[in-house]
Amino acid sequence: MDATTDPFGHVRLQKKPSFPIRDDLRDYLRKYRRGRELPVTYERLRAFHETIPLVDAEGRNTLWETVAYRAEDIPALSEDLKRLYALLRVDGDFSVMKHLYIDRIDFCSFGNSTPFRIRIVNAYNDNPDHFYVKRADASRLYGLELEHLLSPNRLNFLTSGATLVEEHIAGIPGDIFITRWLDRPELRPIRIAKEMVKFNERSFVQLLGDMRSYNFVVVITPDFEGSQIRIRAMDFDQQSHNGRKTFYLPQYFKDNLLLVNYCTKHLRRETAFQYQREEQTLILARAELSTVRLNLLLTAMEADPIAPPENVRSLREGLASHFHHDRYLACESMGALVRENLATLRHNIQHGLGALTSDKSMP
Repeated sequence: MDATTDPFGHVRLQKKPSFPIRDDLRDYLRKYRRGRELPVTYERLRAFHETIPLVDAEGRNTLWETVAYRAEDIPALSEDLKRLYALLRVDGDFSVMKHLYIDRIDFCSFGNSTPFRIRIVNAYNDNPDHFYVKRADASRLYGLELEHLLSPNRLNFLTSGATLVEEHIAGIPGDIFITRWLDRPELRPIRIAKEMVKFNERSFVQLLGDMRSYNFVVVITPDFEGSQIRIRAMDFDQQSHNGRKTFYLPQYFKDNLLLVNYCTKHLRRETAFQYQREEQTLILARAELSTVRLNLLLTAMEADPIAPPENVRSLREGLASHFHHDRYLACESMGALVRENLATLRHNIQHGLGALTSDKSMP
């Protein structure tokens, strides 16, 4: 897949096709209350008539623009956006949301989902929150749901028609963490390295691609002995689409090189294997807890053409060679490859075999 460079020097993949939500996936989303009637659609937000470049706290341009709407449209749009937020946060109980107001609506033309970011503020204490309205894309929805089921992170999102609404994922953007936080003395290097190994493993099992530094965040939680670290994906546009195996391993991206070298410096191979196995065991435990739901999701995903056939063939051959398992060669879809990854994970743990990313694992 070809790439371009944004105004900040980040390599951006050219936009992949947006895949429609098929009936099986739509039924799954309704069953688990992800599919709802929404008071605001993506297309309604597209009806802005003016944009102003948005700068950060230091006066630098961002990739976002603040949008303006006609004065006569603003009151109704603001009320409906508050109702949308109430659906996302409290299942539509608007009685506890009346003191909120819409402070700003931003738009980003980069990325596949070209999102709107809504800034909503509590009038009593000026505490802000954000949520996003995006184009609904089937592969992105599979990524969100797989992350919800197989990772330690819970995700809250809603969809209707061609509209997707997501809550904000809080954390320090990975590229900022690498340049400004990596060597801070209050952070223990081994904890950063441990979480990078685990994040690498989760991305590969789920086939969540393009986890370069600006597509994930780092969450720091103070603890009684130093701070705990968690790396969270925040961009799911490249779920199970690319045909290259390394595309699903964050350790191989140039943008992550400083972080990977840092982890390699502070982590022995034996310890890395321990952390991989810990995460593999947790992934299987999460899959076991959501067996019925996960099976329904993967069944829909197996029948969904969210990647060109040549990408599926290339990836299945790469995975078959990597694991020395011919079972991958029988997979005809990306959903089947995710299911086979889980089966391989289970087989390797039961037989005491190597880590899932065994051939060139960190460090």
